[in-house]
Amino acid sequence: MRIINLQNENRKFIKSVDNFHVLEYTQDASVSPMNAVNEYFMSRMNVRRRQVVIEVNKNHSAIIQAGSMQWMAGHVQATTGVKGIGDFFGKAIKGAMTKESVVKPEYMGEGYLVLEPTYKYIILEDMAKWGPAGMTMEDGLFLACDSSVRSKVVARKSISSVALGGEGLFNLSLSGSGVVAMECNVPEDELIEIELENDELKIDGNLAVCWSSNLDFTVERTTKTLVGSAVSGEGLVNVYRGTGRVLMSPVAPTNSLYESTNTINAKAAAKDSNTFGQ
Repeated sequence: MRIINLQNENRKFIKSVDNFHVLEYTQDASVSPMNAVNEYFMSRMNVRRRQVVIEVNKNHSAIIQAGSMQWMAGHVQATTGVKGIGDFFGKAIKGAMTKESVVKPEYMGEGYLVLEPTYKYIILEDMAKWGPAGMTMEDGLFLACDSSVRSKVVARKSISSVALGGEGLFNLSLSGSGVVAMECNVPEDELIEIELENDELKIDGNLAVCWSSNLDFTVERTTKTLVGSAVSGEGLVNVYRGTGRVLMSPVAPTNSLYESTNTINAKAAAKDSNTFGQ
């Protein structure tokens, strides 16, 4: 099989890790007169469509978020990964805990798997770099991974991180070997990486994208007393202790940009339909 024109002047692979590739639309040519101006300035500000392209073969099958598949070529088949009614309910509980889809289909065989485009930034991580303990990611970031990557739901090590930090009680933890694709609100080259060696990192806000699973995570006051915290104006901080890595976003996560982008495109499409339908 040959796939022609997957890459061209407007679409190029910007990063590849093993059999995972990130396809970025440098300039979106599929525009109408109604949204051309928005698309032009979006491309100049690096707000571009991106897709994950996965090569599936006998050594690599892929697990993705439900509903993320756009097209596949070759002898590629999908399975639900559900082994029975009990397994389904177990996955449903885990999905509710981590804000992920209940069932993550697995694609296997020989061919190509292309995921739906997104305006978010796509980060590819090689699990080998995270050591035996693996990594834990913030809720809702998982997009796809190699089937050799093991996943489980882990509870916070301290109830204080839930009651005081505004965090969920559970997170998705990944380990093993293979590639993981995540959707992030900021580009990879803006992420700040902190390597801890029996040390601690304190973050004011929900800025950590992912961290080594062996790190202890708690939420604490910036000062020893409530009065001191109130006077300093800082209040509570997320604390990561131990030896490991943390990938941190420089700005607070928000979905408003992508919601606005989708709204703009939806309105433009509706306006086009009304205009050309007359």
